[in-house]
Formats: sequence, structure tokens, C-alpha cells
Amino acid sequence: MELKRVSKLLSLVLRHDPGKIGILLDDQGWTDCGELIEAIRRRGMKVDSAILREVVLTNDKQRFAFNGDETRIRANQGHSVTVDLALVPQPPPECLFHGTVERYVESIRKDGLQKGSRHHVHLSPDLQTATKVGERRGKPVILKVLARDMCVAGHEFFVSNNGVWLTDEVPPSFIEFP
Repeated sequence: MELKRVSKLLSLVLRHDPGKIGILLDDQGWTDCGELIEAIRRRGMKVDSAILREVVLTNDKQRFAFNGDETRIRANQGHSVTVDLALVPQPPPECLFHGTVERYVESIRKDGLQKGSRHHVHLSPDLQTATKVGERRGKPVILKVLARDMCVAGHEFFVSNNGVWLTDEVPPSFIEFP
């Protein structure tokens, strides 16, 4: 399906490799929709503003956002390229969740949750979302993160436009394992 291909390409170029199709992101991760559409067309994909709008509005994880007049687009979070999403620290709920798979649990017990090449560790506000995230790689293991305790200890939390909670790291002492 073309929408799925466009969505995957947007994830790649708006979060990790804009140069792949010859676009530029500004400091906040925005790019011009017209230039993006033309760059995608040069790759042989049939896309126009209506298709781009449908991908943004129907993406199940709400990965992308338009500016107010829908002339610019960016990814909501998950970047490995340097961008400033201008997120403001927010007090988190008492707990948040992280979906993973068994093969990573031992490493997480030792080192906690690390952001790796991304800007932040991603946390889910509910079990259902965390389960969906974990299922992408196999049988999910859901970790409970004691977010309020982390905040009291000085860790900052942010929430992206699509409701994903972000933090720099989660030390193992703030994780409840199943």
C-alpha cells in the first residue's frame, strides 16, 4: 500500500536521514511540504498533499505533525539527527511503561533504559501502548517506570505532541521488572 510506504519513508527522512532524498530539516526538525513531496516523487512514489495529509492524520502512532497552515511537516519524536523540538519539562504521572522483549531485559536490569542514538528514552502512558511497542520485536515484556520518583530525584520528563513521554535515561533503580 502506498500510504504505508510513504509513512516508512517519512519516518526515515524526518527522523534519521533527510539527505537520503535531498531535503533539509531546520533546527526544530521542520521541512517544507512542497519540497518533501517533490523529493518523494523523484524517488518514483506517487504522492501529493492529500496523500501526505492522510499519512499524517491516520498514522497510528501519530509520528508526524504539520505546522498551523500545513505548509511544513516534522516528526514528533524519535530523531537520531540533531533537532530541538522545544519541549518543555512536564511533571510525569506516577508511573509510565516501556515495552521491550526478553533478550534486552538483562541489559536493562544492569544499565537501565538508555537513549542510544536517539535524543530520549521513549515511555508509554499506558500498558496497551507499551505492549504494542514491545510486540514489534516479539513477545512483549512490559517494564513499569517509577516516573514520579525519578522526577523527585531530579530527572526531567517531556511529552511529545503525540503523547509519548521522553526522558534522558531510566536508571535500573526506577524500573519494576515483571
